[in-house]
Amino acid sequence: MRSIELFAGAGGLGIGLSRAGFHPAAVVEIDRYCQDTIEENRSRGQADVALWPKVFGDDVRRFNYKPHEDKITLVSGGPPCQPFSVGGKHKAFADKRDMFPEAVRALRELRPAAFIFENVKGLTRSSFHNYFEYIKLQIKFPELEAKTDEDWMEHLRRLEQHDSSTKSNNLTYHVLSEVLNAANYGVPQKRERVFFVGFRSDVDAGWSFPTATHTQDALLWSQRAGGEYWERHSIKTGTKHLNPRAQSRLAKLCYAPDGAPWLTVRDALADLPPPSKRANGCNQFSNHPLKSGARSYPGHTGSHEDEPAKTLKAGVHGVPGGENMKRDPKTGSVRYFSVRESARLQTFPDEFIFHGCWSETMRQLGNAVPVQLAEIVASSVREKLEAAGVK
Repeated sequence: MRSIELFAGAGGLGIGLSRAGFHPAAVVEIDRYCQDTIEENRSRGQADVALWPKVFGDDVRRFNYKPHEDKITLVSGGPPCQPFSVGGKHKAFADKRDMFPEAVRALRELRPAAFIFENVKGLTRSSFHNYFEYIKLQIKFPELEAKTDEDWMEHLRRLEQHDSSTKSNNLTYHVLSEVLNAANYGVPQKRERVFFVGFRSDVDAGWSFPTATHTQDALLWSQRAGGEYWERHSIKTGTKHLNPRAQSRLAKLCYAPDGAPWLTVRDALADLPPPSKRANGCNQFSNHPLKSGARSYPGHTGSHEDEPAKTLKAGVHGVPGGENMKRDPKTGSVRYFSVRESARLQTFPDEFIFHGCWSETMRQLGNAVPVQLAEIVASSVREKLEAAGVK
């Protein structure tokens, strides 16, 4: 199935879609470091992106969809999230970086059978409720464009009126949205993103978001004194490595919970050597040098080794180090995650190389969708498209 990937970033969402069986006819990304990252891996023949086309490295507003009309099954992408991020300036619809209108244009001009868009959880805050609904109605009725002299609230009212009226011949999508925690799908990071998934109204998909497969309680059960988790990591100290909150929750569990355990930082990094002080890191692992200068301060104490990592963040003015650190459970000391370790936490393959200095590569990773989460969502979408006879 052919797709178009908008706002590709470093490729997390796109790689997940490729693994699910979607083949991008175009990849659009304006950031030059992200372009370099994708092109470097593509030129090296990295399996996930080897067959991708060359990145369109200009403003998405200048991308021409005409050559792809009637050829695209799915449109995907993560419109820039700074307008909605907790760490951003919260301008939303007043922010020129809001690229959701371009996602709508892609639907209007390509008329794909389905789409997958994602963004930060901050978009679902109560202060953005009206705009969240505005986004959903725009992607539900992409042909109902805003008029030249119409502000977004006026456009929202017109979309609401259309939504509550009788059926029309306009292009329409059935849209579902949900906040997914990546840790619940086997990603070693507590990372919440909101996904918008839509199917064109003539596609009988019968789709729903994938059921979570991993749980915190299952992890805690495996970490009870003498439990499987400690045995697997050759640690004999039982629950001593757990923080007090985790120990309190564990004490309330009376039987083994359903589901697989959340994966932890220790799980993800177990076979990685410590970061090297050499500029290029270890010989076996690229992007793995040690970054000095990490420090802990109230509210920013790094990620506990025996839990999924805290959400990796990109930041507005550089990397917010408190979230991008690993804390030693024995000593309480902290150090920054290397780029390779961060890539592991985002489930990128080890052979995938990132371009730019440490802060730039961490920004790429902080903005990325975990590859594994993207693959799970995309695989479920493809399965329903195939069942509905869409090619």
